[in-house]
Amino acid sequence: MKLSRIFGIHAVQAALEYAPGKIQQVWVDSQRQDQRIKPLLDELNSLGINVETCERKKLDRFADGKSHQGIVASVTLPAELTEADLKNALLYQEATPLFLVLDHVQDPHNLGACLRSADAAGVNGIIITKDNAVGITPTVCKVASGAAETIPVYVVTNLVRTLRWLKEQNIWIVGAAGGAVQTFYAVDFTLPVAIVVGAEEKGLRRLTQEECDFVVKLPMLGTVESLNLSVATGVLLYEVVRQRLAANA
Repeated sequence: MKLSRIFGIHAVQAALEYAPGKIQQVWVDSQRQDQRIKPLLDELNSLGINVETCERKKLDRFADGKSHQGIVASVTLPAELTEADLKNALLYQEATPLFLVLDHVQDPHNLGACLRSADAAGVNGIIITKDNAVGITPTVCKVASGAAETIPVYVVTNLVRTLRWLKEQNIWIVGAAGGAVQTFYAVDFTLPVAIVVGAEEKGLRRLTQEECDFVVKLPMLGTVESLNLSVATGVLLYEVVRQRLAANA
């Protein structure tokens, strides 16, 4: 677990709904007493969470100059792991590996939903990028419904390098892209595999796609061109589950 500062009314509200016991301290702008923030402060006080009023300059410093809407909180969140942790985990991996790789996913709701699906499908870990991507936040934890505590999240600085290393460990890299020729039904997911899903709207980056052993698509039989990122991820993961259960039957 890590201690982190979050800021903004929505982020603090999400922390209250996710796990109020993880909120350690709250700071609020002494000049802000409007009706939007008052119910939040009342709830914090009713739970016995320490709320300190302070000058806005202090909040600006805590939030590194970003918009904080007059409120900052210190919360305990699940720890994000490193590339070294990923390499160590594979040394002790007994079951056929299954990883989910998210290429610059930025929506916390999508990451939370992916965590939840990954937990249900028995994924060994999720790999995310350090830059231009969402990490573990209270909103992610809220949407994940407990999966943020059970699924390891590995943060890497160079995704292409990480994919190359995974291939050296005999893990097949399967990328999802709408422009692919073959569908995901054509892939043998009983093998060690890492499924790579691209960012909202943008999809897989070119360099990421070039590292994939297979690039697959979901068949779209209606009028919409694509599924929501987290929905598509769930479909892909459960094809892995289906194939592996059938192989072991």
